[in-house]
Order: sequence, then C-alpha cells, then structure tokens
Amino acid sequence: MERQNMRDRLCVSLIALIVVTSAAASAVVEVKSPDGRLVATFEIRDFGEVAGCPCYRLEYLGRPVLAESRLGLELDETVLSEGMTLVEQTTSQSDSTWKPVCGERAEIRDRYNQVVISLKETRAPNRVLSVTLRVYDEGLAFCYTLPKQSGLENARVKREISEFRFRTNHKVWATYAGQGRYERIRLSEVKAGCERPLVVEVADDLYAALAEARLVDYARMKFAPVQGVANALEGRLDGEVVCGEGDGELLTTPWRVVMVAPSPGRLLENNFLILNLNEPCAIRDTSWIKPGKVIREVSLTTAGGKACVDFAVQRGLQYVEYDAGWYGPEYDPNSDARTVTLDPKRSKGPLDLQEVIRYADEKGIGIIVYVNHLALEKQLDELLPLYKQWGVQGIKFGFVNVGSQRWTRWLHDAIRKCARHQFMVDVHDEYRPTGYSRTYPNLMTVEGIYGDETRPTNDQTLAYAFTRMLAGQADNTVCWTDPRVVQNSTYAYQLAKPVVLFSPWQFLFWYDRPASVEDTPELEFYRHLPTTWDDTRVLHGRIGEYAVVARRKGQEWFVGCMNAKEPQTFDVSLGFLDEGRRYTAHTYWDDPTVATRTHVRVESRPADRKTTLRVALPANGGQAIWVEPAMGR
Repeated sequence: MERQNMRDRLCVSLIALIVVTSAAASAVVEVKSPDGRLVATFEIRDFGEVAGCPCYRLEYLGRPVLAESRLGLELDETVLSEGMTLVEQTTSQSDSTWKPVCGERAEIRDRYNQVVISLKETRAPNRVLSVTLRVYDEGLAFCYTLPKQSGLENARVKREISEFRFRTNHKVWATYAGQGRYERIRLSEVKAGCERPLVVEVADDLYAALAEARLVDYARMKFAPVQGVANALEGRLDGEVVCGEGDGELLTTPWRVVMVAPSPGRLLENNFLILNLNEPCAIRDTSWIKPGKVIREVSLTTAGGKACVDFAVQRGLQYVEYDAGWYGPEYDPNSDARTVTLDPKRSKGPLDLQEVIRYADEKGIGIIVYVNHLALEKQLDELLPLYKQWGVQGIKFGFVNVGSQRWTRWLHDAIRKCARHQFMVDVHDEYRPTGYSRTYPNLMTVEGIYGDETRPTNDQTLAYAFTRMLAGQADNTVCWTDPRVVQNSTYAYQLAKPVVLFSPWQFLFWYDRPASVEDTPELEFYRHLPTTWDDTRVLHGRIGEYAVVARRKGQEWFVGCMNAKEPQTFDVSLGFLDEGRRYTAHTYWDDPTVATRTHVRVESRPADRKTTLRVALPANGGQAIWVEPAMGR
C-alpha cells in the first residue's frame, strides 16, 4: 500500500499564508517550479475585442514554451472565460514521497509549488470559477473548480477553453486513435481529435508533451486547432459534462498537463508526473496485487490450458490468460460470461475452465480471463463474486467504451468494484491511462497502443516508446514465435521490448503455443526479467528511431536496446552500477551466424561501473542486456 512520507507536506510559506483579496489582488500571478527552471505566469488580459480573459504562459530556463493561452469553461448559458476579474489567490508548496505498488521506480517524489486563483464575473450574476496552477520541476498542470453557487446546480460543461498556444509552427508526433499510427507533422497540420499525450519539439534541446491526468468522472480530452489562431491547440471534450452529481464542489476537472524536458528520454523518465496528479492509493491491503509475465492460451481447451500452466512454471511466468471465445462469441449480446460455453468458430474444446484454474493454483500460476464489454456492462455485479468462487485472479476488459463522461465513470467504477473483490484488471482497447493506477493499483495494464498483433513497424513502436508511454503502462502483447516478429524486427529486438515498454503484466507469448517455443539460450533473459522496477533511466533515445533504456530491480539491471530503419552504434556506460562491486553482464544480440532459428548470440563478461559496452544495432534490430552481481547467479 502507498506510504506517504510527510516531508514538509503542504509546507506553506509565509507568502502563502496571505490570502490576497480583490482589493489587493495582482492581475499577474507567477509560479515557479521548485528548482526555479519552469515559470508559469497567470494574468487577466484582453484578446482582441474580448476583454477580461484568464490566460497563462510558460517558460523554461527563460525560453518560451507556451505563449499567452486562454483558460475557462463554457457552461449551458455562461461563458467563464471572459469578463472575469481576479478575486483572490492562495499559494502553497508540497514535498512528499510515495511508493508505487507496481511501478517503474521504487519511490516517487511529489514536489510542487501551487496557486489557487479565484475568479469572478465582472457582470451579474457574478459566477465564480477557480483555476489551480501546479508547477513541478517536470511540468505544469492546471485544472478548474466550480464551487457550489446558486443557479449552477444542474449546469453542464459544454466546452473547455483550455488552450496551448505555441510561438512557432513546431513539429509534433500526432495520432488520432489510441491504437493509431503516429505521424511527425507540423502544428499547422494537426486535425481535431488528436490523441494525448502529444509530444511537441519546441527546439532540438527542448520538448513539451500535452497530456491529461486524473480522468475519472469526466469526458475525455483530445486536441484540436484553435480557430483563427496559428500554432495553437485547444482541449476538446468528448461530449458534455454534468456538474454537481458528486459530493463537495460542483465540479473539479481532470488536470491538463504540459510536461517539459530537454529531451524525449527525459520526458519518459519524468512520466511519474501523471501519477503524482492522481489521488493516493485507496486500497488498504495490496498484497494480492501481483505483477508478472503471461502466456495467452490460444486453443481454448483443458489440455491447452494445462500445457500453458506447465510452460509458465518452466519458463518463469506467473499467469495464463484465456482470451475471447471461452464463454461464447464475444460480440453476441446473448453470450453468458457466467458459463463456459465455447465459441464454435474458435474452438471445439473440450474446456473445463475450473479444472484448469485448480491445476494452475496447485502450480502457483494465476488465471486471467477475458470478458468483452457487452457482458461486463450487463453482468459485472454477478461475475465478480462468481469468478472469485472459481479462483480467477484477473480480468481483461475487452473493447470498452471510452470518451464520454458516462463511459469514463462506468469504467473507473468497474475498476473499483474489481478491487473490492480483489481482481486485477487489464483494460483494452482504445483506453489510455491517466494515472488512476496510483489510486487503484489493481489496474495492472491497459492497451491504447498499436501492439504486436497489428504488425507495427519499428519506427511506430519507437514512436510509442516516447509518446504513448508518457501516459503510463501499455499492454503491447509481445509475439515471440509468430512469423510477424521477423517481418519487421529481430528476436533480440523482441527481447528488449518489455524493458523499453513498461507494463506490470507483460504478455510475452501472445500467439504462442508451448510446443512452438524452442528452448533457445536467449530465453533465459525472459526468465529472469522482472516486470516492475526500482529505477528507470533512458540512456539514448530519439522518437521513432531508437531507444536504449536501463531499469533496475534490486541489485540487477536490465537494458533494452531497440532500433528502427538505420543501423546505430552506442556506447552504453554501466556507470549506474554500485561502486566497488563486481558484476556479470549477459548480452543478447542479433547474429545471423548463430545456428538457431532466432539467430541470437548470448555472451557473458565481467563488468563493473567503469565498463562501457559497445552496442551495435542493425537496421530493425535490437539487443538485450542483463547485469547481475557476480556472485548472484
């Protein structure tokens, strides 16, 4: 369970103790990051003929990231983005640490400076809106709060005026679906419906990423051009949002986030910012939440399930997943997920699922079952106690509805219900995370990625590595023996993929049957590979081109090297190792002279923190590295 380290928690400065009233309030408010590098400035100003507009701008080390960009909400009959005045401001600071249950690092620091700005209409009926600006070393986040006030009890948010105005026509990496292709285009070419996170190359040494955090009971945001304004985007909601349906304030929006860093690799290292913007862990006992490696059972039979269980034991996996078809055709609304009724187009059986679960439990292997959204929406409250009785440990949600406030609320409520019954969850297909796994860490992984079953080219996967992965974990569904692997990449590249693309559940064998997996030496890498980490570092990276990522678990380090179209050579320093300690570095690299079907050469050598490994990657190739203490093998 998350543990808060109250190091000056909500440490309020002397300035922050002063609540500035309207008589003394400044029209310009400046908030700096704790390290002073990032500066957000809020003010009320005129935009052409529109007066009294709340807006903000952002600078990094004195360099502009965002120009003056408008803020506000449009309600049914009220536009809270013009004719506003600053009433009061309250500043505060916070510095704490917390421990993820299943994360990319053992401990996360949550440190920021914040100002809450209260605004009021200058004309009757004088509606009130608060804007919170929170500045971290890693980026800026802002959100809106509608306090309870007369006449807005049943209001609806029709539109957000959350703008991101850049000064020039920067290059961006855009896609329009969670499972879509990325294109490197200019801001001027971005169309409505652009996915988040959206990475923007402000300069060779300055990158920004526009993102969303804490999306729990609200409509999803995507990006669209601001009409009539060059180089500008705005957040566009997937439908209206109803206010006043919960306790407390009428409405508090998700966070709108602008991550800032000197490189794509640093953005990825800082992706914990999205988690920090969510509520602390709500699950008291998290001992049942267990990461691990997975094989999908593709035959939908009892014999196939038991063979996968034996394979999992042999290969160091933790889970077997039964995918679509075990309870009938998944798209048929009459299919009953309370029964084991095979889809005849997928399998002739026989399947005794409860016998497979019993057998797996006896061997220490967990069973995950897939359930399509049609059955989940109709039967979830019945399925959870039933699956608990069966001994199921995880549920994979299929083709969930996403976007609107209704379906966002349904999905997160379903995750909470699963937590109450102690089920881990994998959400497919278009859903992208916004950090809810901090609050409910039983949300193990999600899709929202162009996974291996869709045959992505390596430049696409390496675009995802520095764009989609800023949002958090992704179920990439690695394929090992399937022919599609060698259509675009190599086996050493596949070994590296679960290091680069984080997921507490790693589906390493997606299309594989146990009998098809040859016992080649490099599979020891998968055997030893963890799926959660104590430290993460990006050593080299360019979006869509290559990635070299090092991650630590305990005293062991794992390095994943992935490459796209052009051959690359890197010096990989092991300077992250402990001083004075001896290690063994095992390398797994592409070598067509190796007499196995996979053509992966395995070599081992002594190493210490002074060691530098020369890593040569062929076009569309890769390399995996496992570094262990010399006496630890």
